[in-house]
Amino acid sequence: MRSNRATARAGVSLAATLPLLAGALALGIPAAHATDGPSRDTLAGTRPAWATAKADKGAASDSSQVSARVYFAGRDAKGLAAYARSVSDPHSASYGKYLSAKKAQARFGATKAQVTAVTSWLKSAGLKVTGTTQHYVSVTGDVAAAEKAFATQLHNYTKGKKTYRAPSKTASAPAALNGAVLTVTGLDNAPHKAQHADQLPPPDAVFKNSGPFSSYYGSNVASTLPNAYGKKIPYAVQGYTGKQLRAAYGAGKRTGKNVRVAITDAYASPTIAFDAATYAGKHGDAAYTSGQLRQVLPKSYTKTEECGAAGWYGEETLDVEAVHAVAPDASITYVGAASCYDDDLLASLNKIVDGHLADIVSNSWGDIEANQTPDLAAAYDQTFQFGAVEGIGFYFSSGDNGDEVANTGTKQVDTPANSAWVTAVGGTSLAVGKGDKYLWETGWGTEKAALSTDGKSWTGFPGAFTSGAGGGTSKTVAEPFYQKGVVPNALAKANNAAGNRVVPDISAIADPNTGFKVGQTQTFPDGTEQYSEYRIGGTSLAAPVIAAVQALAQEARGGKAIGFANPSIYSKFGSKAYHDVTDNPTGSGLAVARVDFANGFDAADGQVVSVRSLGKDSSLKAVKGYDDVTGVGSPAPGYVDSFSRR
Repeated sequence: MRSNRATARAGVSLAATLPLLAGALALGIPAAHATDGPSRDTLAGTRPAWATAKADKGAASDSSQVSARVYFAGRDAKGLAAYARSVSDPHSASYGKYLSAKKAQARFGATKAQVTAVTSWLKSAGLKVTGTTQHYVSVTGDVAAAEKAFATQLHNYTKGKKTYRAPSKTASAPAALNGAVLTVTGLDNAPHKAQHADQLPPPDAVFKNSGPFSSYYGSNVASTLPNAYGKKIPYAVQGYTGKQLRAAYGAGKRTGKNVRVAITDAYASPTIAFDAATYAGKHGDAAYTSGQLRQVLPKSYTKTEECGAAGWYGEETLDVEAVHAVAPDASITYVGAASCYDDDLLASLNKIVDGHLADIVSNSWGDIEANQTPDLAAAYDQTFQFGAVEGIGFYFSSGDNGDEVANTGTKQVDTPANSAWVTAVGGTSLAVGKGDKYLWETGWGTEKAALSTDGKSWTGFPGAFTSGAGGGTSKTVAEPFYQKGVVPNALAKANNAAGNRVVPDISAIADPNTGFKVGQTQTFPDGTEQYSEYRIGGTSLAAPVIAAVQALAQEARGGKAIGFANPSIYSKFGSKAYHDVTDNPTGSGLAVARVDFANGFDAADGQVVSVRSLGKDSSLKAVKGYDDVTGVGSPAPGYVDSFSRR
């Protein structure tokens, strides 16, 4: 399941999936001169693509209120991007020569003079400054003041079935500021929020799996149910635990000792400490030590109803329990955002970077690329680049709706997973056998068919697509250097002869039908709050699993941070570090049987029996070599220790 920053988080699923956002365009380069006069510098990407002449409904009221954030470009935006690349590239002489947060800000951040100049300009236009950080100035004011400041008219435009405000032409800043402004967000008021891409039941409504189950893949064959692909099929696993996942991905004796992992989502579960400790105790994971799990939270929360705050509790629970299960000695810092909107999620990421709260950051949320605007992409990328300079790596789930056609009608990737500065994590269906033996993986993609009324066949087998790992080729992000020579041209050049970013980079377990067991306090029908466990999946699971594996790899590296990992990940392509995941690993069709409670809790309203075919991800295919479902593959036993040689 996975959350959308507009709704929840990104990459987990109970039986279906949720959405996610991601972003990645501009590299934070100062703007070029605007065409409307020599005294202004354009702020590229501030007029959204949907603000067209055809959709224009006229000028916005001068008295309407605007809330915006003006981001600083810093001293040396080009230098920041260049250093972020060199310090992350194993072939560079600067590889691993990270800067402290303080030194990174001193070298690349905004100067006091830039902050003062930008603030003065905004005030002179009639805007009220409501906050200032080392990244941005937040302002409020009426439309008239915003139009004066940014030299553009704000109009109302139809977008889908709704109407939103946006600039009628690209916004700009005074050239006298000498490129101090990176971008401005908030001039358009269309929702910019994330979702978790799974359909997590909120903690106030209990969810339980029915069963029967397999304890490991294939342990319980559904002998009384119809065949699928010419044979009897097993029941879905009850939910893998840390011991099984550690074995599958080659943890060995590594535990993530002395490694710091951060997790970002919106809001915060009020029962996370109890739930995490209870889960660890029930499944043989190491007990949490004092201070090993902590939360960094905002002073207050906003948009709790709009964002479905309770739904994010389950996302946090999954992320924390998955990281601890795979890397039981890693410290975990949960950084909750005040809402599911981009500005608040970005603020959480900046907290991690500014305080260097961790070296590895797991993010299970996102949105479709079509909803990402270049202004936000630029702000996100600047944060990711500062992180890379400090030795911080960001991991984003790739989404749970496959190519997004069934969800949106348009083939596209998710964001911020599409950023060239993050590691996009795809999803697999995982088979772990008896004795915790790794059997195989497919690309995660599910087709579902129900049991016929007479119980003798599967209706419309193999059924309709329900969910699958997000992936594909970006329409907005250029092909990054580390993908060249690895990603096939058929993918890289699918939208542009010059080549674009392809998602994902690496993958791990995501299929909810071969998913992970989590434990969470939920509200039962009688009104009582009780700890309960259920199986879940989605790329919201894959992201924290990969983050945990990276913690093991960092331990193998002697504790030295891996930082932005993509150059290293691609440098190992084709080696024994990866399982090369394909959709047909056994040579025949694969499926599992599921029995679910019709009401999601008990058998009072009956049970629903279905067959779930594996390796059926929309138009995306997991094939030999790099693919747009699983990237370079999933970590094999050689992956963790491959970092010990650097």
